[in-house]
Amino acid sequence: MERGSGQCEAARLEQLLIKTSRTFALSIPLLPEPTRREVTVAYLLFRVADTLEDATRWDSERQLAELHRFAAVLRRPTADGARRLAQQWSDDPPLDNPDYLELLTHLAAVLAAHEQLDSEARELVCEHTLRTVDRMAAFVRRTRPLQLHDLRELQDYCYAVAGIVGEMLTELFLLGRPALAPIARDLRDGAARFGEALQLVNILKDSATDADEGRRYLPNGVDRSEVFDLARGDLDSAGHYVRTLQQAGAPRGVVAFTALPVLLAWRTLECVERLGPGAKLTRAEVAGIVHGLDTALDSGQPAVPLV
Repeated sequence: MERGSGQCEAARLEQLLIKTSRTFALSIPLLPEPTRREVTVAYLLFRVADTLEDATRWDSERQLAELHRFAAVLRRPTADGARRLAQQWSDDPPLDNPDYLELLTHLAAVLAAHEQLDSEARELVCEHTLRTVDRMAAFVRRTRPLQLHDLRELQDYCYAVAGIVGEMLTELFLLGRPALAPIARDLRDGAARFGEALQLVNILKDSATDADEGRRYLPNGVDRSEVFDLARGDLDSAGHYVRTLQQAGAPRGVVAFTALPVLLAWRTLECVERLGPGAKLTRAEVAGIVHGLDTALDSGQPAVPLV
């Protein structure tokens, strides 16, 4: 591929990232290469799966069929196959969000970027994306609208859509960094809870909007305070994960990438608990958190302090 073409494709992926994730658009650019590229591609593939799983305009039979087609094209990618699938999604879109729909139209470009990753990273991203697609399909098969019944089911759902992401990120952090081998077991033990923490905060924040769209992730009969307590426990674990990376001498970008979502999630959780669902941090608050993280890293302080 020519240099100009590669730069153009990288810019396209960056724009898709910015349009589909507020938090990860801030944190992924902090990563060193090649991890930044690997995580960008992985995030976009997971977002495609999320979009199909969230498809409010399709029935469950159609959702299952499209998740299966996405998995098939990921296992055996071809440009023509990806373009045909993207065209089908464009002709009969799964939902109304224009940014997510734009990502679907660029499926071929995302898969091409995936194919250009180093073989180990490519296999890791593919394996974990297929794992989450499989688990998403299990929830799609349930009666719609989706209603989770207890904390165990809520945790199972969080694992399907976010815990697996934490496990994949951990493997990408370890890839090509033998200095992190001594903490590999500790990181793997905390990886799923890291993802669960961020997902629980999102569920609490978006619960009103989700309910309006027919999704009820907060179980009936479970006091909301129990979910807040679970989120706090997971965020404590996520903080330990970040400090483990930092103490082991992980690259600054890896530490910053993992720390920033945790810091944002803590502040968001406090905001939602005080103001209710839908509460969001202001741009000034986010900027302050980013500045505080930079200051902590510059001075050798813990990126995520003990709570």
